[in-house]
Amino acid sequence: MMKTLTVVAVMLLAGLSAHAQTKADDILGTWWNAEKTSKIEVYKNGDKYFGKIIHLESPNDEQGKPRVDKDNPDTKLRNRPLMGLVILKGLEYDGDGEYEDGEIYDPKSGKTYSANAELVNRNKLDLRGYVGISLIGRTSSWTRAQ
Repeated sequence: MMKTLTVVAVMLLAGLSAHAQTKADDILGTWWNAEKTSKIEVYKNGDKYFGKIIHLESPNDEQGKPRVDKDNPDTKLRNRPLMGLVILKGLEYDGDGEYEDGEIYDPKSGKTYSANAELVNRNKLDLRGYVGISLIGRTSSWTRAQ
């Protein structure tokens, strides 16, 4: 019995140590979106984290022109290029490998959602976009670009 308790205690401490090793800036870098059609550079501004599109699998439309934000509900923004577009805004690190209180923009639908993120490990970032409460949403896994 004592041996079992010792093993459990060591496993718990190892798990806590892994979370303690996570630093807020570990999210920084370049990430592939879930579909691997774009790369997003996550950067820091002040104490918040943002992400902008820095690579598109298909950067140009059928006419050979740079892709634009054609589905944006604001007609004034429909001609802005997707390349360089900030799609992730204002994430705040909560101290436990998780980021909250941000927004994520989906250029495919033209919709903006509340966003939380969790750095699962060094190479996997789970982003949850939602409306209202986090339960009503969808999680997308990004992988670190090498």
